[in-house]
Amino acid sequence: MKRNTSWIILLLIVFAAICCQSPKSNVDSSIDRKWWKEAVLYQIYPQSFKDTDGDGFGDFKGVVEKLDYLQSLGINMVWMNPFFDSPLVDNGYDVSDYREVLPRYGTMADFQEMLDGMHERGIKFVLDMVVNHTSVEHEWFKQSRSSRDNPYRDYYHWWPAEKGEPPYRYSLFDPEGAWEYDSLTNAYYLHYFADAQPDLNWENPKVRQEVYDIMKFWAEKGVDGFRMDAFQYVSKDTAFPVWPEGYEKDFNKYCGMGPDLHPYLKEMYEQVLSKYDIFAVSEGAGTTFQDAHDLVDADRNELQMAYHFESVGMSRTTDGYKLAEFKKVFTRWDSAFADKGWLAIYLSNHDNSRLVNRFGNPSPEFRTVSTQMLNTFMLSMRGTPYTYYGDELGMTNIDMPTIEEYVDVSALGDYGKAKAQGKDLDEFMVQLNYNSRENGRTPMQWDDTPNAGFTTGVPWKRVNENYKEINVAAENQDPNSILNHFRKMTRLRKDNLVLVYGDYHILQAEHPDIYAYTRTLGDQKMLVLLNFKDHDSSIELPEAKGIREILIDNYDGLTNENGKVVLKPYQAVVCKIE
Repeated sequence: MKRNTSWIILLLIVFAAICCQSPKSNVDSSIDRKWWKEAVLYQIYPQSFKDTDGDGFGDFKGVVEKLDYLQSLGINMVWMNPFFDSPLVDNGYDVSDYREVLPRYGTMADFQEMLDGMHERGIKFVLDMVVNHTSVEHEWFKQSRSSRDNPYRDYYHWWPAEKGEPPYRYSLFDPEGAWEYDSLTNAYYLHYFADAQPDLNWENPKVRQEVYDIMKFWAEKGVDGFRMDAFQYVSKDTAFPVWPEGYEKDFNKYCGMGPDLHPYLKEMYEQVLSKYDIFAVSEGAGTTFQDAHDLVDADRNELQMAYHFESVGMSRTTDGYKLAEFKKVFTRWDSAFADKGWLAIYLSNHDNSRLVNRFGNPSPEFRTVSTQMLNTFMLSMRGTPYTYYGDELGMTNIDMPTIEEYVDVSALGDYGKAKAQGKDLDEFMVQLNYNSRENGRTPMQWDDTPNAGFTTGVPWKRVNENYKEINVAAENQDPNSILNHFRKMTRLRKDNLVLVYGDYHILQAEHPDIYAYTRTLGDQKMLVLLNFKDHDSSIELPEAKGIREILIDNYDGLTNENGKVVLKPYQAVVCKIE
């Protein structure tokens, strides 16, 4: 009798498990499901996340300390900015050794503890691979510059001075251009970024093999993906033809998607990506939809996810952005990728100022609801959403009105260019104060203790003065906070694959205030309503007549009279509809 009872109990458990499966079981079997499509990615800027040894610089142990917090967010993938050994001219994007970690972050054992802790919590890890360039302190470059006949000479791009000055190349960071004279061998080396970041010569097969071996090294340690920094620039025309004056205005067109990029990517896929259950995304996606598809379409066997700049490019100045343009950008990209390929959905990262300052409203009255609205948008769109640390709290820009406080090589380079061009430096500083990527690199605000609980020492960068109001501890206690709203959205997305794979259809694209769209997958249909303005806005939608259940609302209710909806300032609503 006991044996029969045990079997009955076992059958009941199995039956309950089947019945309680998430909607994933109802997804059309023709959908190409991948874990990295269904993930919510969280980006950590490690030196600003959590310091445990009092040196004012974030470290691996700090992330380990906050693993339960990460899990509580509902995210299941972390991308961490570079932590390789580096002189930190560009905060780690100048690598001196790809197989060693910067001691300030900890040891390789600390990294492994962090990685294992993430995996135990169901969180994948994405490594930031910086292989368009290295640091001048990298041993390859030290050897390369030592003599013209050194075996490492062709690891970089050199132009012998006896040929005269090389054809002009624009540098994104250096106001004097991308060729740097080196007297040791009487030659110029190429650097698209800072002069401390010489570009690798990918046309040399030995360089490519070095990179693939490095990727295998980290894949064997257990990383789950690669974010390929500045990768669209790696292939170059080594004849270095003269380009037309002003070409830098179309920098990506001239310098990106070089002649042999795709053969290199196919080689990388064959040697590395195809050997592991990992994915790779390139920073940048060319200048056309075809460029992007050529990078990521599954049948290409190259990369797996497109990561374009158009979404962040529209908010670079204090003039702000237009909602009509915002809608067009996201609708255009979604349409282009409706049948093939996969997109990253993001509005902020380490190269931009804070989300709420650029796309929302940082005023005390509207910071919470506008950030909630923006997070609702990102987590209800098709594609893999990328959230930048602190945006789950609504962290804001920091006021830095004078150039003396800036340390970022990009900001200092831009200031040098503006000064050399005779621009109005007062106006330049207004724009820099708004748009500088240093705004997005201030220490994480954990609580209201000194330095926001980030460090017991002197932080490497000043903490934002508003940390006593904006911090994890305070928002944890508030059920209506930005943080808890973010958690609700990640849970909703995880439980409803219609928000991952469902068709996207914009409604009333011309509406000046409201962004409305549906997501449809099989018999599941959701309506998303977002008011991007600081006042009440109304919209009349036949779809709103069929609202069955409100799943997300950052206010207390939705005004809906037979399809005529009135949204409060920055109200964000996700509904099930018939």
